[in-house]
Amino acid sequence: MATLPTYERPLVSTLLERVGEPRRFMQVVVGPRQSGKTTAISQMLSKVDLPHHMVRASQDIVDSQAWLRREWDQARLLAGKDGHAILVIDEVQMVRQWSSVVKALWDADTDADLDLQVVLTGSSSLLLRKGLTEGLTGRFELISCNQWDYPECRDAFGYTLDDYLFFGGYPGAASLRGDEGRWLGYMTNSVIAPSVTRDVVSLEAVHKPAVMERLFSLGAAYSAQELSYRKILGQLDDAGNTTTIAHYLELLSNAGLLTGLQKYSEKLLRTRASSPRLMVHDTSLMVASYGMYRDFLLTDPERRGHLVESAVGAYLLRRSFAEGFQVFWWREGTDEVDFVVQQGMSRTAIEVKSGRVKGLGGLDVFCGRYPGTRSLVIGSADAPLEAFLSGEVPFL
Repeated sequence: MATLPTYERPLVSTLLERVGEPRRFMQVVVGPRQSGKTTAISQMLSKVDLPHHMVRASQDIVDSQAWLRREWDQARLLAGKDGHAILVIDEVQMVRQWSSVVKALWDADTDADLDLQVVLTGSSSLLLRKGLTEGLTGRFELISCNQWDYPECRDAFGYTLDDYLFFGGYPGAASLRGDEGRWLGYMTNSVIAPSVTRDVVSLEAVHKPAVMERLFSLGAAYSAQELSYRKILGQLDDAGNTTTIAHYLELLSNAGLLTGLQKYSEKLLRTRASSPRLMVHDTSLMVASYGMYRDFLLTDPERRGHLVESAVGAYLLRRSFAEGFQVFWWREGTDEVDFVVQQGMSRTAIEVKSGRVKGLGGLDVFCGRYPGTRSLVIGSADAPLEAFLSGEVPFL
């Protein structure tokens, strides 16, 4: 067996704590492909003194429901013999109608007072939108496993800030950073293509998969920029209507790839109808869409500016999923704010000094229009970019 990386993400400690508790909920680890879900679970299992059974679902399994029941029974035997055990089903979304099968098996174990802890992993898109809401209400806890943050890549792989801006937070690609061409091929063929075609298109109601793929490529290239639905439709052949594009953006967001940030407005209907500011969930997705090399992207002020703003946006999105706040952007006329973060009655307007030539007057206009708003300039002496991406700058 290959040696596991020595670096452990906080996810490992969270899983250890949860499986060490009395059986109450299934633990569902969700996140994009190649973010380290399986590695973290394997690290957790290596630390527990409990019998465990870990299996991986696949599209190649002929009768996936029968397979799932057999594997569950194997774990039940372990729990019956030792009093308790752990069952891990990796990529559970590959099982046809998996949630109904899991519900029946989980409820049967509850009725039998069987101490079998269950950990599931899979595509965030499918798990969040379908299975978990179709019949498992009240039976699970969600644990996010997103792309890695800057401090994790710094500590695990020795990344500098510029390394992180360019190569992003996919751990499997870190060993290839010495060969940019090879790294680009890995990102394109092993991360992006299967994430879009397998984790989104094949598992969701996507009637125009070619449009979905082109939408991702376009959106990643335009990360940190506003793009109206009309302009998006003009770039995509046979794209349908704005409702189709909005739906596809939602699927890509749920899969941890690309989000369309909406303009901030106190009127909800206006917010939902606004032109989105496209934002990748990891800067490597943007770099791979450009197909350009490090020296050019990091030295060209315009490109670097969008890269820095995308890094900040991706960081905010990751935090928002775990902490429950919302991320918007704002523009009225020539006045603009890069990000607006809101949680309850707390609201912060954030501008990023990224190398692009732009003023900061939008902050004053926004704060004047919405009294009580806190302002923050990332890249200033009070909030250096590296400190912000390291979680050292409070923003709410």
